Amino acid sequence: MLKIELLQQLLVIAIALSTITCAFIQKTKKIFKKSKYLCLYSLVINIGCGILFCMKFTNISFPTSIWVGLFSFLGADTIFKTLEGKLASYKDLVKSDTVCIKKENIINTEGEN
Repeated sequence: MLKIELLQQLLVIAIALSTITCAFIQKTKKIFKKSKYLCLYSLVINIGCGILFCMKFTNISFPTSIWVGLFSFLGADTIFKTLEGKLASYKDLVKSDTVCIKKENIINTEGEN
């Protein structure tokens, strides 16, 4: 089953992280004379910062923090906007302890072989 709430939390963290890493990469990209290494540099920075950010400021595990770095690299804001309407707002995420599922979205496996 898809863990929608966890995905939302990871994307919110990745949005904050991508703001930080984007600014850092913009300031340090002068190091590379060839732009083909810039993408790899950005990936390493995002995943490295994602791991450090999650270990320091959240209780997210190491493997999950790699996902935060990857989402940050891919563009968490774009991913979140793509899923908008399918996910609750950040305010609802923080306030809510439950998840509501529409009846038509429930898969009934009773009686099936």
